[in-house]
Amino acid sequence: MTKKLNLDAMSIDEMWHLHEEISNVLSVRLTTEKRELEKRLAQLRRENEMRGSEPADAQSAKGPPRERRKYPRVSPKYRNPKEPSETWSGRGKQPRWLAAALKTGHSIEEFVISNVESNKNKPNGRRQRV
Repeated sequence: MTKKLNLDAMSIDEMWHLHEEISNVLSVRLTTEKRELEKRLAQLRRENEMRGSEPADAQSAKGPPRERRKYPRVSPKYRNPKEPSETWSGRGKQPRWLAAALKTGHSIEEFVISNVESNKNKPNGRRQRV
């Protein structure tokens, strides 16, 4: 039969002692369970190697992994006026500072970096470095 504790009747010292005991028991059990899982994983890996099959995430059947495509550097188009070192190129997920500003009613045009606009109009689509 499980003994039910009356936590309301316990003093702070008794509760702290109970907390420490529970923490110690949990630590031992988690460590033991982790060791057992690691043993099982090692056993599964050995069995897999004996069969001669490769792991599901290995891509050796497809050949060597291709080198990542090189993308051109993109200049920042937006700047945080409160923290000028924080910029965004307009690609990918919006930074937190911009998303927060847009939620408060600002428009994205308020954050455009002015020299980016003038560089856009250069011939051949090339931007000059400043």
